[in-house]
Amino acid sequence: MQGGVPFTPKSLARSERVYVAGHRGLVGSAIVRKLQAEGFEDVVGRTSAELDLKDRDATFAFFRAAKPKVVVLAAAKVGGILANSTFPVEFLSDNLRIQTNVMDAALEQGVERLLFLGSSCIYPKFAPQPIKEDTLLTGHLEETNDAYAIAKIAGILGVQSVRREYGLPWISAMPTNLYGPNDNFSPKGSHVLPALIRRYDEAKASGSTSVTNWGTGSPRREFLHVDDMADACLHLLEHYDGPAQVNVGTGSDVTIREIAETVAEVVGYTGDTEWDTTKPDGTPQKLLDVTKLADAGWTARIGLAEGLSSTVDWYRRHADALRG
Repeated sequence: MQGGVPFTPKSLARSERVYVAGHRGLVGSAIVRKLQAEGFEDVVGRTSAELDLKDRDATFAFFRAAKPKVVVLAAAKVGGILANSTFPVEFLSDNLRIQTNVMDAALEQGVERLLFLGSSCIYPKFAPQPIKEDTLLTGHLEETNDAYAIAKIAGILGVQSVRREYGLPWISAMPTNLYGPNDNFSPKGSHVLPALIRRYDEAKASGSTSVTNWGTGSPRREFLHVDDMADACLHLLEHYDGPAQVNVGTGSDVTIREIAETVAEVVGYTGDTEWDTTKPDGTPQKLLDVTKLADAGWTARIGLAEGLSSTVDWYRRHADALRG
């Protein structure tokens, strides 16, 4: 509802200005590519050097000048188990500030359509599998990324609060584990899949006879190519309206051991794989129930083997610039 008038999702005007917060990140860059491919003529973004979204005054000034009609909030401080465990203060504080500043500035400008992007880590550590949207806040979070998860839960509530108080049809989407071009391949800050790609590719290049991965390899994970995620985001903006967050995933998962074997095969690594069981596994399984998304008319298209092959190719083309 907006001003007491029911909102009906519809195709976005390709001439409207769309602001993608976090447009150079994994998700944001994929959304920009998708919007441009679909004919959107006025997609804007700002680098963190140009606009620090943690700076409230700067964020409000940007919105007053740019006056976007649609906002995709993909900006976030993100990282894997090591980064989340080491820097919980930054993961909580930075994300809360980014989300609050962008939403408040968008609200001041009366932005009708805002899509907030979270993470599947918002759900309880031992949520029934596959995870339905209504399991939110029904149990304890995974300890290794609870600060990040709390920030994202606050973002969902922010969207719901705007809907209740101001009637604006803002929505939230919670993607599963994402991978693809522009991912973070840093040894200290990456998620599991890009970390595995870099580890096995470097082992192949150096002639190493073994690779060591964290944990037991038994946890199960769901992986979605980021180009599929971007396609789902546009679909939701044009076809979904509701207060509940929408899970975005494939509906199937594999073990970390299986994904490691697949990555090794794709990069051509033939050495041994060892598992350091003194390191944490994280959540034992995290498979999203994507019924709500399917009911909205969208399903994933890019298979894991296809997506991994293209991602490895991208990584190798950009490996020199990604060292560090």
